Amino acid sequence: MKALILHAYSVEKKVLEHLQSPLLLVIRLYWGWQFFLTGKGKLGNLDRVTEFFTSLSIPAPRLNAIMAGTTEMLGGLCLFLGLGGRIATIPLIFTMLVAYVTADREAVTTLFSKPDNFLKADPFLFLLASVIVLVFGPGWISADHFIAKHWKLGKAEKAEEKK
Repeated sequence: MKALILHAYSVEKKVLEHLQSPLLLVIRLYWGWQFFLTGKGKLGNLDRVTEFFTSLSIPAPRLNAIMAGTTEMLGGLCLFLGLGGRIATIPLIFTMLVAYVTADREAVTTLFSKPDNFLKADPFLFLLASVIVLVFGPGWISADHFIAKHWKLGKAEKAEEKK
């Protein structure tokens, strides 16, 4: 019986490990594209976003609108492609934390008394997707994986040539 349970656990673990990269791909594609569109929207409506940032008392609102839009657009594109997957998530996470503190301050201040406010706030799923990719990486279905694989092959070929 113990051997059967251990075997079942081993099979389950292998199946779930094989699902990790496809799940990361779905997260990256969906949320990378959403980041891209959100950033593009900010840059396309810069006057309106600047006005909104001004209403939130964000210093240098136009500059910060440009920075947030550019970060979301370029970071989202990198996330979508799985290019610099872990590195690209850091500015995205920072941008979402700033969004929480400025635009959804109540969600942060009531995090423990009303956790639903935090979970329902606009930045939450963007932040969650970014943290997942930061922790687990972009997966093997990503530009990072293909670049690393190619780089290792090139390195191996050069080492072989030296022999």
